[in-house]
Amino acid sequence: MATDAASVGGGRVEDPVLETRSLTRRFGEFTAVDRVDLAVGRGEFRSVIGPNGAGKTTLFNLISGRLRPTEGRVVFDGEDVTRLAPHERVHRGMARSFQITNLFGGLTVRENVRLAVQARAVGDIGPVRSFTRPASAFPALHERTRDVLEQIGLEAHADETARTLAYGDQRRLEIGLVLATDPELVLLDEPTAGMSGEETAATMALVTEVLADKTLVLVEHDIDLVMNFSDAITVLHQGRVIAEGTPAEISANEAVQRAYLGGHG
Repeated sequence: MATDAASVGGGRVEDPVLETRSLTRRFGEFTAVDRVDLAVGRGEFRSVIGPNGAGKTTLFNLISGRLRPTEGRVVFDGEDVTRLAPHERVHRGMARSFQITNLFGGLTVRENVRLAVQARAVGDIGPVRSFTRPASAFPALHERTRDVLEQIGLEAHADETARTLAYGDQRRLEIGLVLATDPELVLLDEPTAGMSGEETAATMALVTEVLADKTLVLVEHDIDLVMNFSDAITVLHQGRVIAEGTPAEISANEAVQRAYLGGHG
């Protein structure tokens, strides 16, 4: 079990929702994630940055359960989840969006959201009943689906197939799938990748509105975005944490300047 506080960067994080302890992943002789200790407080907006190849996506894969660590542990909301499958972590309140849009392209927007709502509720109503009976058989799921569509602003596109949406709306829908699972912790893997400045602003406005009460961990290359939205930043370099702190502290950190920022600040 986790303690009520965890050490981070020489300080303490009260009520950590997510902790990684000496988390390590090796691929043969290559170490992609190297003894990473991370603690994210409840309600925090944490960003993870670093140059290409720093281990950011591998770290997300370890936290979400897509990869098993070579060493170390993942603790979520006080429970060791290191050996749990991704869907088991979702049922406990962890959700993730992907760098590449991860939708059912041939299904409608409404059907995509409904599947996400059902996936979170399957433990309560059973997998067979959940996925074989019509939405009308489960009015609470139907209402939740409608609420999510309204929150993400896609109710007018509910009956369109996901693949026909504009790219920005596809990313909006993916945020809706995250929201539909009612998570405590959300892992956002470059949610604005490939977007224009206007689309990026709209997406971040949506994230901060509909996920405002969640704990967010963001991987992002847009440094201005990271500096503007983060409560705290963790910097990875060659699989290791080289710095943690507030945006102001990270911007002024000489080691980070050399490794990544290149004079930002």
